[in-house]
Amino acid sequence: MGDISAVEAQIAFVEDAVRALDDALANQQQHILRLERQIERLQQQLKDQDARIDTVASESSEPPPPHY
Repeated sequence: MGDISAVEAQIAFVEDAVRALDDALANQQQHILRLERQIERLQQQLKDQDARIDTVASESSEPPPPHY
């Protein structure tokens, strides 16, 4: 009966380890999704900023100062 108890203990340990790894993986996936959304927002902000810079640059008809 000692062998059966040892196997049951190992199975319980493995099940606990799998549960912990599953939780860690789920948390990591959520973190990755948040980071991906943040990157998308930053990319959009950069595009918007670039468009504003282009608009301001094209509206400026003033020549650069002579020291350029």
